[in-house]
Amino acid sequence: MSDSQPQPPHPSSSASGATPADTAALLLCGARLTDGRTVDVRLGGGRIEAVGTAGSLSAHTARVDLSGYLLLPAPAEPHAHGDTALTAEGDGPASYDAEEVQRRATEAALLQLGHGATALRSHVHVGDVQGLDALAAVLQARRSLRGLTELTAVAMPRLLTGIAGADGLAMLRDAVKMGASVVGGCPDADPDPTGYVEAVLELASEHGCPVDLHTDADDPARLGRLAAMAGGLRPGVTLGPCGGLGRLPAEVASRAAEQLAAAGVTVVCLPQGGCGPVDRRMAAPVRLLRAAGVRVAAGSGALRDVANPVGRGDPLEAAYLLASREGLRPEDAYDAVSSVARTVLGLPEVRVEAGFPAELLAVRGDRLAGALSLAYSRIVVHRGRVVARTSAVREYCNSAAGLDLPRQGRGEPS
Repeated sequence: MSDSQPQPPHPSSSASGATPADTAALLLCGARLTDGRTVDVRLGGGRIEAVGTAGSLSAHTARVDLSGYLLLPAPAEPHAHGDTALTAEGDGPASYDAEEVQRRATEAALLQLGHGATALRSHVHVGDVQGLDALAAVLQARRSLRGLTELTAVAMPRLLTGIAGADGLAMLRDAVKMGASVVGGCPDADPDPTGYVEAVLELASEHGCPVDLHTDADDPARLGRLAAMAGGLRPGVTLGPCGGLGRLPAEVASRAAEQLAAAGVTVVCLPQGGCGPVDRRMAAPVRLLRAAGVRVAAGSGALRDVANPVGRGDPLEAAYLLASREGLRPEDAYDAVSSVARTVLGLPEVRVEAGFPAELLAVRGDRLAGALSLAYSRIVVHRGRVVARTSAVREYCNSAAGLDLPRQGRGEPS
């Protein structure tokens, strides 16, 4: 398998993030859609301009042959940890040197972009030894990635209550001023989890920020209080990974899920493995949550750090696990890493229809189930231009029986 990394943004990129390529037209030819149609798709101005039957669209522009590929709305990553990514093989604690954090966050974002995620939310620790340096480094990575992927940062303080939490609260306010667009944290780690949540919700309401909290969700009373406090907050509250719900009696977990649904809280599960201790690695009960009416997205969590040294950060693997382990239909599983994940990030809906954002993923295959099973070759489109490609070629040696053995990858799109 050969991987090609996206090229850096054009030096003439504007302050708004637009690049000359955003407005250039591009024709995607012969792509298959999930409804079975084979179509041409014309892109321009960062959006889908037209969708027509194969061969029906003409354009004096660049073309990409997507014969043999399934065209999908691009995934989004709602739960990444760019500041600690790619640290599993290091000696000792992860370095929080600003330059090193920026390098890791950038490389991690590019890895996930190669998998198809054209937008991601990265949770970043603030306070303690690293202060705001790690956040500043991730925000710098965000600027360097402009035009390739959309990176947003969640500020995560350790403590927010009592005397020890005063510094954390001040740091959280400074983090929002610096550019952290989401307020988060881990209330389970604070001596007063309810007070922690109150502080986060108050600050988020003051600044109009979304909230994204880490919780194991193994305490139904605490979860009920959180849901009651979160209800009605705009632009919304997200919880994850909520693996503790799976350890509760089914009746208790169902009541908690109903409370979350009533409050409009979204849950981000991590099918590929949690981002905390191994003894709390159990996945959230996705089917129970969905049955209660909770909106469920799926994220990747740890990407090759100490919590999961083999984390892949691949949204299609997350969808595959939801389908194979949780029994979701392939369409619902992919929805959890695409449209629902985009909703968590506050991004507009994507459909392969005229007028929608040109955020697309082409994977080799003709059916969604097959793509989730063997999605090795991928072409990623962000803002209407190809920003990443991964090509896989499978060959077998000649058979003595003279069989015409299958070969994948002849004539890759150009």
